[in-house]
Amino acid sequence: MPRRRHAALLLVALSALGACSAGPSTRPVIAVHGAGEQTEAPAPTGPREVPPLENFQSTLTWSSCTDSTKARMGSAAPAGDQQYECARLTVKLDVPNRPGRGALGMSLLKVGTGGTALVVVGDPDGEPGTLKAARLAASLPPALLSTFSLIGVDRRGTGKSDGVQCVPEVARAGIVESDPDSPTQDELLESIGRASQECVLDLENRLPAVDSWRTSADLEQLREALGTAHLNAIGVGDGSKVLTLYASRYPDRVGRMVFDGAPDPALDVPGVAQAQAVAAEETFAAFQKDCVIRSCALGSDATKRFTALLDSLRTKKIRGNDLDLTAGTAVSAVLAGLADRARWPALADALVAAEQGNGAPLTDFVRPQVVDRDDNPPLLDPGIVTRCNDTTTRIPPERVKSMADDWRTKQPLFGAWYARRLLLCGPFPVPPLPKAPKLSSAPPVLVLSTATDPVTPQGGTERAAQALPAGVVVGWQGGGHGALVQSACATQAAVEFLTDAKLPTSGTVCPP
Repeated sequence: MPRRRHAALLLVALSALGACSAGPSTRPVIAVHGAGEQTEAPAPTGPREVPPLENFQSTLTWSSCTDSTKARMGSAAPAGDQQYECARLTVKLDVPNRPGRGALGMSLLKVGTGGTALVVVGDPDGEPGTLKAARLAASLPPALLSTFSLIGVDRRGTGKSDGVQCVPEVARAGIVESDPDSPTQDELLESIGRASQECVLDLENRLPAVDSWRTSADLEQLREALGTAHLNAIGVGDGSKVLTLYASRYPDRVGRMVFDGAPDPALDVPGVAQAQAVAAEETFAAFQKDCVIRSCALGSDATKRFTALLDSLRTKKIRGNDLDLTAGTAVSAVLAGLADRARWPALADALVAAEQGNGAPLTDFVRPQVVDRDDNPPLLDPGIVTRCNDTTTRIPPERVKSMADDWRTKQPLFGAWYARRLLLCGPFPVPPLPKAPKLSSAPPVLVLSTATDPVTPQGGTERAAQALPAGVVVGWQGGGHGALVQSACATQAAVEFLTDAKLPTSGTVCPP
């Protein structure tokens, strides 16, 4: 066996041993600064004025990518003559053992005719930022796109950027298909172990460079390439955390920013997972209520019928091409569907189809996580790698089992699923986390929360806003992951802030 591969395998084995024998890491945080990184002068404290809009003068080479973008969007591609342009930006890889060195390609998409750049950053395990920007452009008011050009960013490891695609297909399927109510965790642990082993071997020293800290530095290189003094941006879900890191590192360069859902900065990793389980149960209740209002085929017994479907799948799974519809697949698919408010009607129809023995419509909700589809790489790989590199917490399997048993009684639909997701980082190497500077001064940030959001629960988003020097909250009383374009009221608030620097009263509530 080659010496380098042998050493990597030994690293995986030692990491897995540590995950099984110890609780969350108590090692001190190590500050790592890349060579050539600019040291910021101490910034004033408190809120600052909203910066004026400015035209961008990009040094990037843009070329038409309309046809390929619509192909990637598949059947959801908007009708009409919307045009898209794409570009590549080379950023610093900046791995811990080679700070400030190496290179990474980042994929960008531009849509709109406005002279001001508005960057879109999303979740590492969600739709790539280029596609997110394309979809937002199809739903945002035309006035916004005449003021701004949306710049979608495939954050490092995702989409068309130099991606992370290291988890074997069989391991991806094993993770998704794993039944959260199984009496044993062995099969899931085997799939996770195989995933971490292959990612360590495939990515080698690039593995720890896929994280939110370095993504925030990528945005600074993008701002420089756009030729603007400030970065205007929309952060969707975990993208809001990246923008918060950006603001703490480059406070004088923060422009107009909107956070559409934000991770909870106050809770630890298990606390976040349990809050998501609670929010997912609430979102499913909202989905059931919506089903009744629409008189959908699922009827008024969505919870009972979903539970019965899971029991049936535990007896006999429905075979599929890339994925079998198991109880685990069904739970993962429903959670993916709950996060996308626009697809709730399709989710209800898919559950009914699964009851009748047709698993394909329901499996389609989770298929993007596992297979390359419509020229989009699987979402599972960069999601796991990024989230595991963003924390030093590693939960041993015996503790996860205890949590799953406890949460299953409190959140019977999704509690055990969220608990067992805590196993994913167990065998991955523990990263050296840089210490972020304290964010003490920034312009106002508009933060949109959603009443039942299974990804970034409302309470956590509100706490994220409170942690900002000047966070202004607009709460949508709807359901799904994110309020932008789903709520006309929240969208109007975002548009008025971005275009006219008009801020609503914090605590404004938008109807469902």
